[in-house]
Amino acid sequence: MTSLALPGSFLDVNKTCHGRHVARNSIIRCNVAEPLMFSKENGRPGMPLQVNGDPSFTNLLNANQLRRFPVAHGHNDTRLRIFSGTANPALSQEIASNMGLELGKIMIKRFADGEIYVQLQESVRGCDVYLVQPTCPPANENLMELLIMIDACRRASAKNITAVVPFFGYARADRKTQGRESIAAKLVANLITEAGADRVLACDLHSGQSMGYFDIPVDHVPGQPVILDYLASKTICSDDLVVVSPDVGGVARARAFAKKLSDAPLAIVDKRRHGHNVAEVMNLIGDVRGKVAVMVDDMIDTAGTIAKGAALLHQEGAREVYACTTHAVFSPPAIERLSSGLFQEVIITNTIPVAEQNYFPQLTILSVANLLGETIWRVHDDCAGGFEPYSSLGID
Repeated sequence: MTSLALPGSFLDVNKTCHGRHVARNSIIRCNVAEPLMFSKENGRPGMPLQVNGDPSFTNLLNANQLRRFPVAHGHNDTRLRIFSGTANPALSQEIASNMGLELGKIMIKRFADGEIYVQLQESVRGCDVYLVQPTCPPANENLMELLIMIDACRRASAKNITAVVPFFGYARADRKTQGRESIAAKLVANLITEAGADRVLACDLHSGQSMGYFDIPVDHVPGQPVILDYLASKTICSDDLVVVSPDVGGVARARAFAKKLSDAPLAIVDKRRHGHNVAEVMNLIGDVRGKVAVMVDDMIDTAGTIAKGAALLHQEGAREVYACTTHAVFSPPAIERLSSGLFQEVIITNTIPVAEQNYFPQLTILSVANLLGETIWRVHDDCAGGFEPYSSLGID
């Protein structure tokens, strides 16, 4: 029996980029018992709320886990600006803090009729601008806000505008499944491009073909390294581990995940309906008896598929079941399904903010701030992601 080994540690790799020494930063984990809290002022992210009289963001993130990007060691931030939308200000602030930068000043507000107003409150002329705004629920509001932010930067003469979209809404509408349907993912890509974005940085797109919908460069950042690093820290015996895809469509994702976990075995939940008004039949391909089953998906919405799959795994003799996903959409009744006792742990990232009232004991939230922050530096410095685990970032 061997311990779980994760190739390409986050903690001790140091490399040289364009002649400069760049240190790999540890991934920061956000304990659900100590959520990140932010005040709001004039419709924009404010400073973190004080904790024990200390207003520093470092204190909120647990100082012994936070290692900031070394701006003084070669990074040129004189023309770099990061702005946050209202969709996930906590993640935006964490990205900027880890990079040793301040968020740019921006005013975002809603008029009485629901229209969105955006005003940059500092100059971005000639700057490399990054706009952090996931298009999570409410998707239409957040998407429109992103488009107006891009337009404001373009009209303010920004040199380059990158839309940092940790969660890309409408990504599931990436093809026609029946006649006379729209392909909304392509439409959204067109809107972002026409608004004036020069580049998109997205985390775990629902399907790879979505990158081809853009006529501008897309940097696809997988969230898997954050989850893999966390699982490796749990020292689960690799002989006891099996990675499970909750449906046939996610097999490629689960296979890649399993390969990183010491080439763990793979199982697949196959669900099919044999006719109208006929109950859905679920079958398991693979052996999970006595194993620790890790279910992997890119997002959890209502949790119907993954909850049914977990019930089947228990029925087939799995000892424990873990759910791992990058994007926690958590539409009702997801919380009830996930907290019902089917899962030993539900591991998500903070690409989408989770309201504190939706926390439950099995929930673990990991941060992608370091992952996105290092990617922003590499794009800004024209430095390719050429070593593990960033070689899969797709940055050329």
